[in-house]
Amino acid sequence: MSESDGEDSKPVVPLSANARRVLGVLVEKAKTTPDNYPMTVAALISGCNQKSNRSPQMSLDENDVLLALDELRACGAAREIQGSGRVNKFRHSAYDWLTLDNPQAAVITELLLRGPQTMGELRTRASRMYALPDLDAVKSVLESLIEKDLVEALSPPGRGQTFAHKLYPPSERQYLEARVEKQAAKSSAVSEEQKDAIEMLIERLEAVTIRIDDLEERIKRLES
Repeated sequence: MSESDGEDSKPVVPLSANARRVLGVLVEKAKTTPDNYPMTVAALISGCNQKSNRSPQMSLDENDVLLALDELRACGAAREIQGSGRVNKFRHSAYDWLTLDNPQAAVITELLLRGPQTMGELRTRASRMYALPDLDAVKSVLESLIEKDLVEALSPPGRGQTFAHKLYPPSERQYLEARVEKQAAKSSAVSEEQKDAIEMLIERLEAVTIRIDDLEERIKRLES
């Protein structure tokens, strides 16, 4: 079941890097820290610039975030609401705008926050927002997003196949494809056994990072 806002959706359009980051943060925080959602501009700045679960690292200021919010509101991906104490807050409309259900939202949010990823990476990272028990579950979600023309494979099928969302402007998509091809050429010299070991280490590191992030969020809520 999706979390629809019940509003008429607008056509899906490419988004700037800042708008993609803000949208990803809004969807992520709605799932992982619902007590602090909808979000103020200050909270969005913190979420966009946090060191964990983000690639690339960004250093957005208030003006950057406000412009990104204007872009998202114009295309129907976010909206402003009146918060308590006359502080305006913002919430996403991604479920309606992109016609998503919960597992699809979890996967595409990770792609928005971290860029192109493999199925194994997506399974580990997206599971903090929606449980994905195995790679078959991730594959099913990716296939549904590909059918919606929201995700594409950047490399051929097989181990290490990389997927990306399709909200990049054309110039960025060309750059991503070239970067993935370069990485694939480098990894071809690595043995299958080494690839397995590397993927296992990455999954373990991601799991530890997610647990640390969860603990940090709990501490923040206790201190607030």
